[in-house]
Amino acid sequence: MHILIVDDHPLFREGLKTLLTALEPAVRISDAGTVAQAIALSAGDAPDLILLDMNLPGTSRLDALRQVKAAHETASVVVVSADEDPVLIRSAVDEGAAGYIPKTSDASLTIQALRLVLANGIYLPRAALTAGGDIRSPANSPKAGAQPEFSGRQLAVLKRLLQGKANKVIARELDIAEGTVKAHLGAIYQALGVNSRAQAMYRVHELHMFDKVPG
Repeated sequence: MHILIVDDHPLFREGLKTLLTALEPAVRISDAGTVAQAIALSAGDAPDLILLDMNLPGTSRLDALRQVKAAHETASVVVVSADEDPVLIRSAVDEGAAGYIPKTSDASLTIQALRLVLANGIYLPRAALTAGGDIRSPANSPKAGAQPEFSGRQLAVLKRLLQGKANKVIARELDIAEGTVKAHLGAIYQALGVNSRAQAMYRVHELHMFDKVPG
């Protein structure tokens, strides 16, 4: 696995490298201090996972996420940020982030989050999961604890949605039309009782469904 760390603080990058190497010795780690450096990586050296601080010089927060995702379409991007505003977290997820790790997390929680990320899971801070505001559509929310059933193709689409992949990337990887991806997403949202990517991610967390989504 190739992981790219994008952060403008060298000491923080080195700290993350140490944690990642301790958790997964075989991992290959690259780092960048700006969005420009991150997107300059050659296609042959594309990362599998990107840990991104959105507060970078010369770019707005969500724009940094958009640019990095556009440059590395197949990579999962997890935001690592000191900003814990639930609105920003949900916006980042809706823009395709595959998780969000607060920099204020203590060492043990950071390790737990990184273990989950390295296992192809998704980490979201408790504040984002418990913040006020509806994350489900009241009209079609499943009963509490209900486990929705999905077809094999829907699970394949859901897996890639949880990785933050755009519809066109999902379509390309599964060799189906983008319209078919949208149809599958519609069925997934309906089964989960949600109406957006962010809500779907929160609902999967709530139902502890990660084990049901193939890795």
